[in-house]
Amino acid sequence: MDNLKEKLAVLPEQPGCYLMKDRQGTVIYVGKAKILKNRVRSYFTGSHDGKTQRLVSEITDFEYIITSSNIEALILEMNLIKKYDPKYNVMLKDDKSYPYLKITAEEHPRLITTRKVKKDQGKYFGPFPNASAANETKKLLDRLYPLRKCRTLPDRVCLYYHINQCLAPCVYEVSDEKNKELVADIVRFLNNGHQQVKQELTEKMNSASEQLDFERAKEFRDLIKHIEAVMEKQKMTISDQIDRDVFAYSYDKGWMCVQVFFIRQGKLIERDVSIFPFYGEASEDFLTYIGQFYLKKEHMKPKEILVPSGTDQELVAQLLEVKVFEPKRGKKKELVDLATKNAEMALKEKFSLIERDEERTIKAIENLGEALGISTPYRIEAFDNSNIQGTDPVSAMITFLDGKPSKKDYRKYKLKGIEGPDDYGSMREVVRRRYLRLLKEDGPLPDLLVIDGGKGQISAAQSVLEDELGLSIPVCGLAKDDKHRTSQLLMGDPPEVIPLKRDSHEFYLLQRIQDEVHRFAINFHRQARGKSMFSSILDDVPGIGEKRKQRLLKHFGSLKKMKEASVEDFRQLNVPAPVAEALVDHLKNS
Repeated sequence: MDNLKEKLAVLPEQPGCYLMKDRQGTVIYVGKAKILKNRVRSYFTGSHDGKTQRLVSEITDFEYIITSSNIEALILEMNLIKKYDPKYNVMLKDDKSYPYLKITAEEHPRLITTRKVKKDQGKYFGPFPNASAANETKKLLDRLYPLRKCRTLPDRVCLYYHINQCLAPCVYEVSDEKNKELVADIVRFLNNGHQQVKQELTEKMNSASEQLDFERAKEFRDLIKHIEAVMEKQKMTISDQIDRDVFAYSYDKGWMCVQVFFIRQGKLIERDVSIFPFYGEASEDFLTYIGQFYLKKEHMKPKEILVPSGTDQELVAQLLEVKVFEPKRGKKKELVDLATKNAEMALKEKFSLIERDEERTIKAIENLGEALGISTPYRIEAFDNSNIQGTDPVSAMITFLDGKPSKKDYRKYKLKGIEGPDDYGSMREVVRRRYLRLLKEDGPLPDLLVIDGGKGQISAAQSVLEDELGLSIPVCGLAKDDKHRTSQLLMGDPPEVIPLKRDSHEFYLLQRIQDEVHRFAINFHRQARGKSMFSSILDDVPGIGEKRKQRLLKHFGSLKKMKEASVEDFRQLNVPAPVAEALVDHLKNS
């Protein structure tokens, strides 16, 4: 703490970014400030809400980087967040990309749906609110404009030709002029020209009806209804055709909700909603969100962005290189107001759910730390061993951060020095391998180690941590009852039962951890056992060496599929005929 006070005393009165670190040296929060001295000091003075207090309680050190302007600080902050992925920052958890319709730039173009926009001379339209909306629109356009459907041209016509949805360039000559005409019609349709298409179809329907061709008239009528169903669910909001995104936000009790309306070809086609905790000034964190929105989610930038009153327009425009407006009246102002109202309502409606989630996760690990007499275990790692009568022994490790699984930190271990069923030896080996590597790589150590087992497993883990590696990581064990349910929490030397209410959130957290590590270990063991059985059967076949074995495993994936294969199937993998015949005979008899 003395070190923090000394660093706080010499902070510069300049713009820049600051990086807050925990006791492991991990960056847990990145922020920016117009005046570093004022902003960083504010975290350590006065009173804060519960979330900010939790952040401050974890800070043991900080760094700062001076910039020459506020825009430089904003850009640097975005890059640092992307680099360190700090747990307390505004991170866009929903990384889904929206679907687009694309007309390819091939000799015979195709209409396809895609989630990636590339610089490949194709024509892109969207984004659509979801895959269903994009696919429905594509189906409609397929019925109206018969571009080719096949990825590669076949040697004969397919079903699409017979139902008049393809001109079959695979067999018949389709001119470049005809393709351009179809593409132009699709572009017109998607650029809000569907009303004109509806009018043309209505005229054709009336003409067919007058000629008593009621079947044809019904087809036109159905197409018109389909256009109305697909294209007119969203009414036009603004008469111009400018693509724009509308941003608005609301905040309360240390939480912020940002709503983004996507306006495309005059239609409100979709909105994006994000609710997250924030730790600085609302207007500043809103700017950070806008920058991350296009950097992390990879949204296409529109021609124009609308923002609410009080937003630094020039900063956003400079950062994104698009036109930014703060509307004062008219339909654009109504759009911003509508987005703000939606943000207020969403924040209000979800507060109870957020609070329950806080109770279930953060509060649970705080209470667990108190029950065990340790600091709050923000990072928990758990181990489970799996084997069948000592064969193919494996171990699995999972990580929970802030009470939630962090799957990118899961690890699998094939145990090397274990013969026969030896749970204690398995535990010693995997704990040794895990934390020896973390020490070498200077990786983050856990605040708590959870062992699936009782006193023996706890002692095995502690002996490696303390006697061999010199680490003082708290270790607890989860014992199960005769019905294989989590029953007791053990800790200490010698291990003693730690009383926890079975209906408490901390007890549920331990159950989730134990169930998850057991699931992960069992799945890994099944994979390892399957590969082992696969290899052992192939070892008995002359002519099947290690490389050929790996090629067969990669191709077939399982013994069941291999047993269903014929000699010719093996021959296609360059297996000699005598070896393939011997392999088929061996598999039939195994």
